Amino acid sequence: MKKDESSLTSLISTFSRAYHSQFDTPKIFDDYLAKELISQQEFNNIKENMIQGIHFFNRDIAQELKGNAEEILKWITQVQLSPTPLARAAYCEKVLLNEIGLGLEQYVILGAGLDTFCFRHPELQPRLEIFEIDHPSTQQFKKARLNQAKFEISSNLHFVPMDFTQTFSYQSLIDEGFDNKKTFFSLLGVSYYLTKEEISSLINHLFAEIPAGSSIVFDYADENLFKEKGFSNRVENMIKMAEASGEPMKSCFSYKELEHMLEKSGLFIYEHLSPSQIHELYFSNRGDYLSSFETTYFLHAVKR
Repeated sequence: MKKDESSLTSLISTFSRAYHSQFDTPKIFDDYLAKELISQQEFNNIKENMIQGIHFFNRDIAQELKGNAEEILKWITQVQLSPTPLARAAYCEKVLLNEIGLGLEQYVILGAGLDTFCFRHPELQPRLEIFEIDHPSTQQFKKARLNQAKFEISSNLHFVPMDFTQTFSYQSLIDEGFDNKKTFFSLLGVSYYLTKEEISSLINHLFAEIPAGSSIVFDYADENLFKEKGFSNRVENMIKMAEASGEPMKSCFSYKELEHMLEKSGLFIYEHLSPSQIHELYFSNRGDYLSSFETTYFLHAVKR
């Protein structure tokens, strides 16, 4: 991963959250701080690139909405960019806040990007230690953005630079104050880009030593990922975009495969949401283009 690539990935994700917070109603996940971490120039650049790229996403829509730039942007953002990031963040934080209510004291964000959880929940500072793990270049980029936005980094937020897709080191976490107690992990938007062996190894490392009751929330693609085109070819488009960016999608799972992999690491599936369940929870009764992504599932697994 190159510095510019990591920055761009983080910015596009932040763009979709900022767009949703400012322009969509009702809110699925209101990251009202996202706009603070992306400059107006960057927002406008991404916006223009998306609008200019409408023919890649859908030629019919390009013709139908010709001349209506804002509606084109809305269509691309709501159909292609936002659905999964918004819904998985909403689901993950719902589970996390429930765990905190039950006494959770440690939260580890794997692949944090420009996550704003800590800054949206300052009331949790005395109760929750938050460890953000990400590629060193992405983390440096985030620190620079936090500084520019004049965000104060609280004492319970710990940055742990690590390429965990290559090797996971608990020592790096321990050096930042991580303790061997019940822990909640989030792994959002990551599983697609790792091989099955890499995901299995990572989860095995994460849960090898920590106590029972520790858990993880992650999203994954089912076995139809590379066959399903999706609404307006958006699944196929997603795969093409990942390939073009130099980070191709590598893995998809059947439920049985996933269950077996988690069992080997001592975990059981506590909750499993299908695309239709995700749609019912987060996208029903809307009057816009937002809908749950085909082939994408959410999962909460707990250590026995």
